[in-house]
Amino acid sequence: MKLIGPFKQIVTLANLPLKGKINEDQLEIIQNGGIIVDDNTIVAVNNFDVLLQENPTIEIEHIETEQILLPGFVDSHTHICFGGNRAKDFAMRLDGKTYLEIAQSGGGIWSTVTQTRNKTVDELKDITLKHTTQLTKQGITTAEVKSGYALSVDGEIKMLEAINMANQETEIDLIPTFLGAHMKPKDFDGSNKEYLEILVNQVFPKLKSDELTNRVDIFVEQSAFLVEEGDYFLNEAQKQGFQITIHADQFTPGGSYLATKYNALSADHLEFSGEKEIEILAKSDVVATVLPGASIGLGMQYAPARKLLDAGCCVSIASDWNPGSAPMGNLLTQASILATFEKLSMAEVLAAITFRAAKALNLNDRGTIEKGKKADFISFSTFDYSNIIYHQGQLQPTQVWKNGLLINQ
Repeated sequence: MKLIGPFKQIVTLANLPLKGKINEDQLEIIQNGGIIVDDNTIVAVNNFDVLLQENPTIEIEHIETEQILLPGFVDSHTHICFGGNRAKDFAMRLDGKTYLEIAQSGGGIWSTVTQTRNKTVDELKDITLKHTTQLTKQGITTAEVKSGYALSVDGEIKMLEAINMANQETEIDLIPTFLGAHMKPKDFDGSNKEYLEILVNQVFPKLKSDELTNRVDIFVEQSAFLVEEGDYFLNEAQKQGFQITIHADQFTPGGSYLATKYNALSADHLEFSGEKEIEILAKSDVVATVLPGASIGLGMQYAPARKLLDAGCCVSIASDWNPGSAPMGNLLTQASILATFEKLSMAEVLAAITFRAAKALNLNDRGTIEKGKKADFISFSTFDYSNIIYHQGQLQPTQVWKNGLLINQ
């Protein structure tokens, strides 16, 4: 065992509700705090001097400077395994070109698909690791990573193999998700339903036999897969025991209905969720994951995070880091900007990128600093926790611990 500290403040995020709004005065803040870790688990959190008095011979990992401690961040929606670059797309979008015009010029998602297909599994692993290094520096200790940029049986499996290989070589946790149902590939001659049937009949068994992932995602949208097509796909996924998440309500409503029907872990995007969609999400256990990076990248409205919270939803915030619509990849900056536009409390923002985001990944062993939880935490060089959101991502973590070990400083 070892005692780490003292910290100016420890913001534990313990004993907060999973759903609904959170006021600032609900936060538990331990002044001059310390944390005892045994192996990869938190054993105790309290005032540093009290812990030292109770454990006078304990090994101490001394914090020399003024630091604020938070749980490690969880980014529950990313696409960081991909080939190529789409800066040209972004320039064309700024110049007023439509999505169709960009696609017709050789850009769009198909550009990423082509470049991803041309990468080897080792190249994709290395790209994922490069992006993971950036996540670690930002204080993210757990991140979901989707496939979905190969859109072929062999290519999607290659992507998931690369993500799993990267997970073995990085110090943080990468959670793979199968998103072969991102869109029907241009080079597939059949219907949407026929493409989904191939995924169900050929890829699903491989996901199970090779233990590539137990999570399945689908983009439910008029430009991708219609609600009835998503209904078929998700019914098959549920029957085969997969955990479900959905790209929902990004441009038109409908996906959130499927999320509640199939008790998905999360419904992600929700920019076009209206009162009816918010109501059904609030009555369910589906996490409403909002993705401000996509709104910033596309220049469109934000998901109605304030209304979702006020209705009683569990709201998480994720980066959606991808080469097309959300290239920023900075979770803390995006969450801080969203807070400004949606009037979120600092407590709600911090909850949305820690334990509520962990819930979207079906992980209940992290996201708070309390006894029995995984020893994933991060520190910031400042005198008060409110400066972290106030600086809108400019203030980055000074130190990152994963499973109780200091991995970045």
